[in-house]
Amino acid sequence: MKLPGATTTWARLISRRLLHRPSQSQLQSQAHRSSSSSFTSSGVLSQRRCCSGSSSGEDSDGNQDEFHDFPGAKAGFTSKLKYVPETPAEAVPCFRILDEYGRLIKDSHMPEIDKALVLKIYQNMVTLQSMDSLFFEAQRQGRFSFYLTSFGEEAITIASAAALSDDDMVYAQYREPGVLMWRGFTLNEFANQCFSNDLDYGKGRQMPIHYGSAKLNYATVSSPIATQLPHAVGAAYAFKMDQKPLCSATYFGDGATSEGDFHGAMNFAAVLEAPVLFICRNNGYAISTPAHEQFKGDGVVCKGQAYGVRSFRVDGNDALAVYATVKAARKMAVEESRPILIEALTYRVGHHSTSDDSGKYRKGDEMHHWKTMRDPVVRLRRWLEGEGWWDSDADQQLRAETRNEVIAAMQRAGPRMKQPLANLFTDVYDTIPSHLRQQEKELRSTVARHRQDYPFDVPL
Repeated sequence: MKLPGATTTWARLISRRLLHRPSQSQLQSQAHRSSSSSFTSSGVLSQRRCCSGSSSGEDSDGNQDEFHDFPGAKAGFTSKLKYVPETPAEAVPCFRILDEYGRLIKDSHMPEIDKALVLKIYQNMVTLQSMDSLFFEAQRQGRFSFYLTSFGEEAITIASAAALSDDDMVYAQYREPGVLMWRGFTLNEFANQCFSNDLDYGKGRQMPIHYGSAKLNYATVSSPIATQLPHAVGAAYAFKMDQKPLCSATYFGDGATSEGDFHGAMNFAAVLEAPVLFICRNNGYAISTPAHEQFKGDGVVCKGQAYGVRSFRVDGNDALAVYATVKAARKMAVEESRPILIEALTYRVGHHSTSDDSGKYRKGDEMHHWKTMRDPVVRLRRWLEGEGWWDSDADQQLRAETRNEVIAAMQRAGPRMKQPLANLFTDVYDTIPSHLRQQEKELRSTVARHRQDYPFDVPL
């Protein structure tokens, strides 16, 4: 099946790429092969071999018994000129549990998940959809300066959050409000931040959707791409040093893998054996740049092996598969003190943001297909209905209630007083230095001369 972020085959497996140091016998018998592990339908680890390419025939030069530890690597010798192929012989399979119609795939690795938990996951996904729809409309009405939706990616953030401990530190990008919602961030708190009112924890200094909560172990979002990844590694290493049974989780898109911070963080995490989860939402586009123009190779999952990081590939539109993957990955990260890379293949149904028109670089039928046929919320709902845990009446009631709750939150947050201009210069220095006082003076003078160009409801 062709996915926007990678070409892969569906399988009833969780695929895990591991970097093994080869033994002499492995070098003799499988010089061209790499190892990988995967879950069988029963959850038992089984070995799978994938052939890689070579520029020559069988290696029979007789020098392979000679083995040497170079300072930079442990390697056997060969008299044959060989290369490591640029792509693996076969794509890493994408793990899923439910098909597009919400039907359980036979012999799937079904996680231990009870009715209450999966209903909470679904209810949060619906609430996130409602909030995104109404907040997006509010921005179009001029009530917010900016907004960005999670349409099509609800399963990744909410199901993964359900698999984490609430004490795990999260370093998110800007499309993960579902993680905060799962942890208890209220609709009022979301609205306060987007309106930048006097209850906004960031005191109006951040753009809308740049949420943060120290109470919920969620670092404040930063606009520059991938800057949160090294921070997550540092937090994970601190957990390791303190011998705490915790990990950090950092979320990012496929575009972030083109940034140096991604590569530095992966290498740093591998060398320090830090318990950190790198959760990549590969939705196929970095704003308007398609994945095939960003990188070569088998998507993002193959990058893990290059750094010695165990990796998974999962269907990001399958909430049960995401939950199972992150649950297993977290257990490995904490118990084995290792980083894990998770590539969640998905599709960004909405525009990149309210500043984007994705119709200019994506085909309408492509967008329509993913919106109508591959919706992760609909897929999970169909499975719940098949289990007898949900029905259309309950769904209509939930959607009506969440819509009313979002509207009420905006009605409470909108009229509140905005953060004062002076807050731009506080909370860094105990005593504001002279150069910042001069900047504040100049800003006030500029606003006074051009009052019509600045928000009238911001206290000066």
